[in-house]
Amino acid sequence: MAHSWTPLHAQIHRTIRHRNLLRKTQSIIIAVSGGQDSLCLAQLFLDLRSRWNWHLAIVHCDHRWRSDSQANAEYVATLAQKWNLPFYLKVADTIPTSEVAAREWRYAQLQTIDGFSAIVTGHTASDRAETLLFNLIRGSGADGLRSLNWTRSLTPTLKLVRPLLELTRSQTAEFCRDRNLQIWEDSTNSDLAYSRNRIRLELIPYLKTHFNPQAEQHLSQTIELLSADVDYLENAAHELYEKANSIEGLDRRLLNQAPIALQRRAVRQFLIRSLNFNPNFEQVEKLVALVTAPNRLRTDPFINNTIAEVSGDFIHLKQVP
Repeated sequence: MAHSWTPLHAQIHRTIRHRNLLRKTQSIIIAVSGGQDSLCLAQLFLDLRSRWNWHLAIVHCDHRWRSDSQANAEYVATLAQKWNLPFYLKVADTIPTSEVAAREWRYAQLQTIDGFSAIVTGHTASDRAETLLFNLIRGSGADGLRSLNWTRSLTPTLKLVRPLLELTRSQTAEFCRDRNLQIWEDSTNSDLAYSRNRIRLELIPYLKTHFNPQAEQHLSQTIELLSADVDYLENAAHELYEKANSIEGLDRRLLNQAPIALQRRAVRQFLIRSLNFNPNFEQVEKLVALVTAPNRLRTDPFINNTIAEVSGDFIHLKQVP
């Protein structure tokens, strides 16, 4: 049965082309959980396949978190069979202990599948809005607010692509209804013990009802704007860091001539590269304060008894007993 070309098809087709997310004749693996976003993604890609001449396959990652996870995996396998697509199943040997651990395990598993140059996931503008709020509440800087970008390199030959970032969850739900796609309901999605679920089920509906019905789209657009700003600032800060950094330490005179936004980023890059750890806001501010501090002033230790100290025109790191 032929299905009509909908505005949603046109939008995703255009997004992929304009943003140069994927190429023609590419071998692509679609990550399918069985939820509405991934089913919408899989169906859209099946419908777009002939226009792009893609080679498609399905992957499902079973964390073994839920009692129905095996049945869930079997359901996705039957969909792949129905769509006549190769199917890959990844099952966790040990159950991940957190969402972060689960995500790292998933990305590691996805990299073990040979013969594909892209993996597409069903992340939406709704996911982006949730992530922005989640990171904002935790006190993340602009870098943490720009998560869920359109693409991310997993390896030199494998790219993660998120083609649905302009769609909201209500749009993917409507598409699944129109196409009679049976959604596998994940019971953990309604568990309010997870902060993300509380944001999804309580905070965002509250914002939409009482502040702005378009809250998800606007939060997602904020990430789009922030991403471009952060990229620009990071590049400019890297140039400053390269100029200011030497064997003697960081040149305070050069840093002092730069705006505070670049000072903070250059100092952060210095700490990341020198000490191989991700400094928090207070740690960056401590080091920035040394740019204009009197000679011999020092910080308390950052990590492994390493402090920063002012020595003439330079800030250098040293170990204290």
